Amino acid sequence: MLFEDHTINIFDSNVTSVPQMMRTDIQEKDGNYLLEIEIPGYRYEDVQAELVDGMLTIVANKPDMSDQLEKNENKKHYIRRERHVGGCKRSFFVGKKVKQEDIAAAFKDGILSIIISNPEISVEREERKLIPIKQG
Repeated sequence: MLFEDHTINIFDSNVTSVPQMMRTDIQEKDGNYLLEIEIPGYRYEDVQAELVDGMLTIVANKPDMSDQLEKNENKKHYIRRERHVGGCKRSFFVGKKVKQEDIAAAFKDGILSIIISNPEISVEREERKLIPIKQG
């Protein structure tokens, strides 16, 4: 199974890489955090969310439909068919104080909305330490 996997700290505003799947907007709203994650082409049944040790992981898996596509291809004369089979995964560090009951999620029209309601969220930010690279 193919996975596009990205992990970020939701409190880090210096994130520069944007994945092709699961593009996410994160905002602070009424003392809570709102994550709006785009998962186009997936159904409600295909999406799972899990919280382990402060890491919120979202996984979207499409069932293998190759048998169904082969049956349909026999009836029609396609020159090319492009379908994404597999899944994508993205993890967000939300802090070890966040518990499962602090998180609510809803999926509608390809958007997974997650609200993290814990006003005492505090994450120690590790200072960014670059490794010097020598030329040559």
